[in-house]
Amino acid sequence: MDHRGRGRARGARNVASSLRSGALTALSALLIAGAVEAQTFRFTEFEIQGNTRIESATILSNLGVTPGEAISAGELNDGFQRLQASGLFQRVEIVPQGGKLLILVDEYPTINRISIEGNARLSDEDLLTVVTSTPRRTYNPAQAERDAAAITAAYSQAGRLAATVTPKIIERSGNRVDLVFEIAEGRVSEVERISFVGNRAFSDRRLRRVLETSQAGIFRAVIGSDTFVADRIAFDEQLLRDFYLSRGYADFEVLSATPELAPSRDAFFVTFQVQEGQQFRFGEVSAASELAQIDVPFYDSEIRIDRGDVFSPQAVERTIQRLELLALREGLSFIRVTPRFSRNDRDLTVDVTFEVERGERIFVERIDIEGNATTLDRVIRREFQTVEGDPFNPRAIRAAAERIRALGYFSQADVTAREGSREDQVIVDVDVEEQPTGSLGFGVNYSVESGAGLAISFAETNFLGRGQTLNFTLDTGSENSASNITFIEPYFLNRDLAASLSIFYRETSDDDQSFDTRSVGIRPGLEFPTGEFSRLGVFYSLSEDTLDPNDTTKLSQILARDEGSNITSSLGYRWTYNTIGRGLDPTRGVRLRFGQEYAGLGGDAEFIKTTVLAEAQRAVSNEEVTLSAVFEGGVLTSLGDTDSLQANRFFNGPSIIRGFESAGIGPRDLNADDDALGGNRFVAARFEAQFPIGILPDEYGISGAAFLDMASVWGLDDTDGGPNGGQPVDDEFFLNSAVGFGILWDTQIGPLRFNFTSAINQRDYDREQNFDLTIQTRF
Repeated sequence: MDHRGRGRARGARNVASSLRSGALTALSALLIAGAVEAQTFRFTEFEIQGNTRIESATILSNLGVTPGEAISAGELNDGFQRLQASGLFQRVEIVPQGGKLLILVDEYPTINRISIEGNARLSDEDLLTVVTSTPRRTYNPAQAERDAAAITAAYSQAGRLAATVTPKIIERSGNRVDLVFEIAEGRVSEVERISFVGNRAFSDRRLRRVLETSQAGIFRAVIGSDTFVADRIAFDEQLLRDFYLSRGYADFEVLSATPELAPSRDAFFVTFQVQEGQQFRFGEVSAASELAQIDVPFYDSEIRIDRGDVFSPQAVERTIQRLELLALREGLSFIRVTPRFSRNDRDLTVDVTFEVERGERIFVERIDIEGNATTLDRVIRREFQTVEGDPFNPRAIRAAAERIRALGYFSQADVTAREGSREDQVIVDVDVEEQPTGSLGFGVNYSVESGAGLAISFAETNFLGRGQTLNFTLDTGSENSASNITFIEPYFLNRDLAASLSIFYRETSDDDQSFDTRSVGIRPGLEFPTGEFSRLGVFYSLSEDTLDPNDTTKLSQILARDEGSNITSSLGYRWTYNTIGRGLDPTRGVRLRFGQEYAGLGGDAEFIKTTVLAEAQRAVSNEEVTLSAVFEGGVLTSLGDTDSLQANRFFNGPSIIRGFESAGIGPRDLNADDDALGGNRFVAARFEAQFPIGILPDEYGISGAAFLDMASVWGLDDTDGGPNGGQPVDDEFFLNSAVGFGILWDTQIGPLRFNFTSAINQRDYDREQNFDLTIQTRF
């Protein structure tokens, strides 16, 4: 803003202090004197001077004086105070002159325009939303001060507690002023240190990972979560409570959360004082009921909690849901399950009795939804297992609220119940606030093996407000490229049935191979839940796989049979069971996967492909160390007189075994160009321990990993190698293995992982890779 020709600038506080305090003193003296000589005044004539915009009738109305009527000294003083407090005048004088009252006013100027200077971190548009002063309205110093305080509060929310805001006015002609808010932003107030007092079971390092707030690290310039936000501390307290309760600490309390501001006002030191209490486990767990329709032993069999399990509110809640659902399946309405707890402080156990009883006969009258400007009502309604007219179940309504929040479509979702048109009916109100659900990303990928590549992605998880997902990805590298378009309808036919359609394109061009490959295809599928933690998916796949030789004189005879394009038409299924991060015990979990694919519905390939995976994960050493073990395998069985195609065989990659290049193990034609052939079978075992690196501050997001990988790829239908025949290819089972150490770095530009490996067991022609770096970033 240009300051030239502005005239004399003065602060809002100076304007406020320029009121004539002498006028008030003189009036008070006059009223006191008048009160001694006479108790009342009576004015028949009024003279108002100094008003140009404010009507005289408005002034007299605020003063509360009626011509000819008696008014006491106190009432006249009250009227004077009202004029002063109206915010319309800089100065007010009232001078009684017998039957005449002289009123002298000096109006505040009109605001010509409002501007903000000195702001860089917050935009004018954001800051003007908190300003209540308005152009072409009367300037009020008190209101300008309140606006300055609101702007300061906005900077505090952004972590800049040292910001100062000074309102100033620039005088213009015609009793107008420009209102300027001059801002000195100061530095961001970061969380320099987070400490805990009273914690014994878990270290400070582990508890910091629970919080939303993080300590300032080397990426403090770009990490927003290390900025101090007062409202976030309360959320962190709740996260700590949830963490401890889920691990059996039923008496856990956050005694205090104290943020201390450094003298420089640019850093906070936050201390959480906690009281852990003792860890409780489940004791006797059973069902009970006085209802004749309830088969108590049958309900007992549905309880998945065992004696000795760590006490967890989530386990109790899931058991209640399971038993109430069981009652619904048996055709019983208004059944409620109430847990009865009995603490045993001596052996630190909690006995739980799930009482199955008859609840109140209350029905859902209707479900009202507000705030969804984009998302269709039916997308929200389908998260309710209750519809209008059903029995009202408060627990089912709370579960629906959690599912609505988990959609990720809304920044806020409140679900409440209120009394309906009758005592036995309730109305469920759903109030949501939309948030962006689409993203467009541009990124860079890098790996030692594939080099650098460009990644472009588009994702919309609430396509056209219908709750559908649309994804597009394009990855290009120096040797490989891939693109994929996926559409998902999560509630196909208005059921919990996810329908998907994927179209993909992949190509490889490896200088170490004598051929290039290209695949294009389409894959529709359906997926639905089969249990609390399991899902089953079925799919159909149609692809065209092309193998182009770079030099036919070097191409293996085994691969030459696949030269050109081959069509694969297959039908398959995959069942998964996963409790990692979702089960009753947050410190452990398993993942199981089994799938089969049958090809032969037309096309050039006929086979049955079977894959299986089993993974176990557990946190030990007070959850400082995470152990994992993965076992995986697959078998490709050719049918009829066909041989397996290169496009359908198994190849190793980093997800199979580390320490070797992709396609670096397994059958290889040494008579040709050392081409990797893949195999009809593979097995793999991977063991890993992830742990903090104690010498590094945890806010850097760096941890370590030690791993042991073993794998074998073997088995071919045809072993006649060489360009024109030759020595048979060795396709026997051979167990490759490697050990390694990894550095995991969770950065703002993307997750980085450095793997340093050394092969333990390998053949001469296997291709080892001792170092690997992967990075993916989005911008």
